[in-house]
Order: sequence, then structure tokens, then C-alpha cells
Amino acid sequence: MSTDFYKKLLDNNKKWVEEKLKLDKDFFSKLANGQQPPVMWIGCADSRVPANEIIGAQAGEVFVHRNIANMVVHTDMNMLSVLDYAVNVLQVSHIIVCGHYGCGGVKAAMSNLSVGLIDNWLRHIKDAYRFNKRELNEIEDEDERFDRFVEINVKEQVYNLAKTFIVQNAWRNNQELNIHGWVYGVGNGVVKDLEISMDSIDDLFSVYQYLK
Repeated sequence: MSTDFYKKLLDNNKKWVEEKLKLDKDFFSKLANGQQPPVMWIGCADSRVPANEIIGAQAGEVFVHRNIANMVVHTDMNMLSVLDYAVNVLQVSHIIVCGHYGCGGVKAAMSNLSVGLIDNWLRHIKDAYRFNKRELNEIEDEDERFDRFVEINVKEQVYNLAKTFIVQNAWRNNQELNIHGWVYGVGNGVVKDLEISMDSIDDLFSVYQYLK
């Protein structure tokens, strides 16, 4: 990063503050009083997918967790901690898992190349390919197969969310909590709803359902 670009970031912040205060002089004082976002967002760390911006949400409306390829891994204490806080403290009503077409993590997981430490993370995505290999291998066009695997990966992460005790406990306590799977088109800016929403433990395969 050049020094000029770095300085521009700080200058942009000052302009942003000025613009917000022109619209609402109490904007920041309201945010300082706390947060009650209705939505948690689990997205990819890709710099082209800014959660708030692509859905027109304001500061304080979306609680965001991002990682490589928008994964929900059952041993990831970072993700689980964010999820627990979102569900049990903030009591969000919706959790959106948002992948994106052209995802580098998903692409790497489809290949046999080793890319270093991240191989351990990508192995979870490779598992999703193995579970869906029949469908994917029948798609001859490589780009179409890639796009479809992006969608399948999001679907798997929605199910992985539902498998957590955090989500299931909320459902058992009749807490309003809806899980959704989306894919964002980097090339056109459009969000695709995969229509795989879940809002009840009854939507989950029985072997994954925890007893109270």
C-alpha cells in the first residue's frame, strides 16, 4: 500500500464523518448507546463483497463475521463465539450465509493444488464436493460447475449452522431465528436467494437434532 493511498483512507474517514453528521447530528451518539442488529451475516473475506453496502444496510443493522469461503466449521471457536453472541445476546432474527460467484477459496478446493496452510481450511469445502460429486461431475462446463459448487457450499453452511446447539437451543426456546443462503454476483451486483431457509429444528435431519 502506498503512503498516498494510506493517507487517503484517513481523509475518507473524515469526509464520511462529516457527511453522516450533516444528515443526522446524533448519528454517532445513537450508535454509541449500543447495537440491536436484526441480522447476522456470515460471508467471505473477499474484498469485493462488502456486507452492508451490497444490501443497503446502515451501521448498526448487520452483525458481520467473515472468513475464507463463508464457512461454518464446527471447531471454529471464532465463528461459534460470534454466533453465540449474535443469537443469545443480540438476539438477531435472521442469519444470512452469503457466498459469491468466483470465490477463490471454493475454486482452490476444486483443484488438487496445495496452497499452504489454508489447505486445512479448504478440506472442509472438499468434503462438500465429495458429498455432491455426482451432481457436480455431471456438469461438463467448468464455469457452470464452479458456480454450482459455490451454491452447494452455501447450502452446506446453512445446514452446518442448523446443526449447532446454539441455533437449535434458540429454536427450542421459541426464539425467532431464520437462516438463509444467498450468493452474490460480483460481476453484476445481484444477490441470488437460494431459497434454502430454515427456521425450525424440524427442518434438520434427525441424527443432528440435540435433545434438550
